[in-house]
Amino acid sequence: MLTDSQIRSAKRGERPRKLSDGGGLYLLVAPNGGRYWRFNYRFAGKQKTLALGVYPDVGLAKARERHLEARRLLADGHDPNKERQAAGKTFEEIAREWHTHWKGSRHERHAHYVLRRLETDIFPELGALPLSDIPTSAFRDAVRKIEQRGAADIAKRVLQTCGQIMRYAMANDLAAHNPVAGIKPGDVLKPHKRRNYPRIDQKELPALLRAIDAYIGSEHTRLALQLMALTFVRTSELIGARWSEFDMKAARWTIPAERMKMKTPHIVPLSKQALGVLTRLREISFGRELVFPGDVQPSKPMSNNTLLFALYRMGYRGRMTGHGFRGVASTILHEQGWPHEHIELQLAHQERDNVSAAYNHAQYLQPRSQMMQAWADYLDKRRTEKDEEQQIAA
Repeated sequence: MLTDSQIRSAKRGERPRKLSDGGGLYLLVAPNGGRYWRFNYRFAGKQKTLALGVYPDVGLAKARERHLEARRLLADGHDPNKERQAAGKTFEEIAREWHTHWKGSRHERHAHYVLRRLETDIFPELGALPLSDIPTSAFRDAVRKIEQRGAADIAKRVLQTCGQIMRYAMANDLAAHNPVAGIKPGDVLKPHKRRNYPRIDQKELPALLRAIDAYIGSEHTRLALQLMALTFVRTSELIGARWSEFDMKAARWTIPAERMKMKTPHIVPLSKQALGVLTRLREISFGRELVFPGDVQPSKPMSNNTLLFALYRMGYRGRMTGHGFRGVASTILHEQGWPHEHIELQLAHQERDNVSAAYNHAQYLQPRSQMMQAWADYLDKRRTEKDEEQQIAA
């Protein structure tokens, strides 16, 4: 073990000298008289050296403290050199490294949206902080701030993304621990009750679409189901539709506030396929104001149960409801990489009213129109999948 007096009295030589303090820690005395603390260790089968500072700026006690910390990292399976390299990097720098690595197998639109969420909500709060200095509470406070503006789902997704970033940092020896690892959204965000509606999964979608096309009941019911799949509005919003709400030239359906669950007007961009369904509905409307009149009382909308019972007759009892189309669309559109806020606005969820004043019924109309047309095209493609598979097999 070295002493301060030994260090001070150490003479330089023609070649570098090593004064050992044990455990791989030593003082390197250079020919020019400089004294440098070094730690020799092995990691992953390779000999490595970690610089711990220059004497006398870093005294014997401080050098031993740094040496002990490096040995603790080794004991936990981390390379002290990489930890030291990462110590000066900020959370934003590591997050962008992670994003470059992660986005390779993701849809370009989805990858762009994830980065934009970080740039909007996290980098302003945590981006400039050194990665090793960010406590768990900083991540908690950042996502709670997102939640407070009404974007609970975005807050949850951002927290999950931060966890992925920190896991990446640990896996690449850029961080000694993950301050997000022990946090679940329910630990820091308010619980939100959601009603679960029966719905089919993606692989069952082609069969359902063909079953709707082949439905032999009322034509109004068949067309209502087709329009429901194309627009994924709520059942009550669909069956109460009036022709005065539609602008066929602008390809737009504006549902008035009084018919919306959230009591704000809602715009549904209409795809070419939706316009085709509406054109046929107009032909059989016989001048009525209601798009979907009841069979018994044409002056009133068809019943909520009309669509549900039609699904029952097609063999989907307990497997699908009118509301289920919303869940199917949301899941698939998210997986395809469409921006979360565009999907939520099109679903007319509460989040659109609270996020900011800019989140109104007319927000993002152009990209939402593109999304709705892409969704209709996707349904057309899925509708014919089984027939294509049979042709290939034949």
